[in-house]
Amino acid sequence: MAGNSTLKKAFYAAFPHTIPILAGFLFLGIAYGIYMNISGFSPIYPIIMSATIFAGSVEFVAVGLLLAAFDPLRALLLTLVINARHLFYGISMLDRYKGTGRKKIYLIFGMCDESFSINYTADIPVGVDKGWFMFFVTLLNQIYWVMGATLGGVFGSFITFDTKGLEFVMTALFVVIFLEQWLKEKKHYSSLIGLGLSLACLLIFGGSSFIIPSMIAIFAVITVFKNPLGKAGEGA
Repeated sequence: MAGNSTLKKAFYAAFPHTIPILAGFLFLGIAYGIYMNISGFSPIYPIIMSATIFAGSVEFVAVGLLLAAFDPLRALLLTLVINARHLFYGISMLDRYKGTGRKKIYLIFGMCDESFSINYTADIPVGVDKGWFMFFVTLLNQIYWVMGATLGGVFGSFITFDTKGLEFVMTALFVVIFLEQWLKEKKHYSSLIGLGLSLACLLIFGGSSFIIPSMIAIFAVITVFKNPLGKAGEGA
């Protein structure tokens, strides 16, 4: 077991990196908790789901799945394609997670986009234990999300203003993520492929059934043409 000094150093080194995540996760978590509340779920649902699932996009989607007819296969496929990027996150973190001991179990469970970004790119100060640094980054980010979802779920019942359209927050979340990725790209081949395939699947399968086919198609095409797309981006 690490000493108090080791834990304190790791915590104080990790916390500043998570401050920007705090504001975003609190806001989105509150919106998610309120969304669960106005959808007819008690506050215990967003609390438990945010603590055990910890995948914001899937948690928003899960609201509709819980309200729809029982279809476990659809839920499995939808969850898999939405979080398919975590397969690549995991491969990227294989070396980073070496030597972290039992902490690796939680690091794998708690890895989200933001925790991956920090743990993969952060320059960990000399003298700070790498495993505990990544552990606290992951833990703090999850705490922020659970706090937001809890606040939204508990205080959602006291809201008196019209919350119609709040479910659009999930769409807005994906739009923001897409725009951030668009701005970071030198070439937009992968983004345009995603838009094109999504539009094609929308026309073929309709608005209620296009998500899974489009994500499978995007995943397949980008996987097959990964090398050409990578070279095109490097040549920009």
